[in-house]
Amino acid sequence: MHDLNAETAYQHWVGWGADAIEAIAVILIVGYIVTATFVWIGRSIRRRQFTLQHYESFRGSLGRAMLLGLEVLIAADVVRTAALEPSLVNFEALGILVMVRTFLSWSIVVEIEGRWPWQRRTEEPTPESVDRSKASAVQR
Repeated sequence: MHDLNAETAYQHWVGWGADAIEAIAVILIVGYIVTATFVWIGRSIRRRQFTLQHYESFRGSLGRAMLLGLEVLIAADVVRTAALEPSLVNFEALGILVMVRTFLSWSIVVEIEGRWPWQRRTEEPTPESVDRSKASAVQR
């Protein structure tokens, strides 16, 4: 009987932990989306510009919020499956869910950065490198 109570308590706390991780993911997604929206609107109103550059920055912020949330949701699913219901069927379902979320993550990275996640980032020109290239062009 004692083992049954310990097992029930374990399942309760692990389930609560997985629920907490899922709640954190939702809070992160909603919080970042709300914050990014207010920042975008504030900057656009202050500058009196609703340009494509401002929209791309806003869209990137939204994408990064979704990426972060997807990663945290995957962690919650792993905890829930591995600790609470470790059966072959549940691990297969987890595998499919992780594949779908990974595909969504890759799609978001392609949309935001224009590259696949495994490709190297192209370095953004820094002000120093722009100054150096201007200086070398003047010397020629």
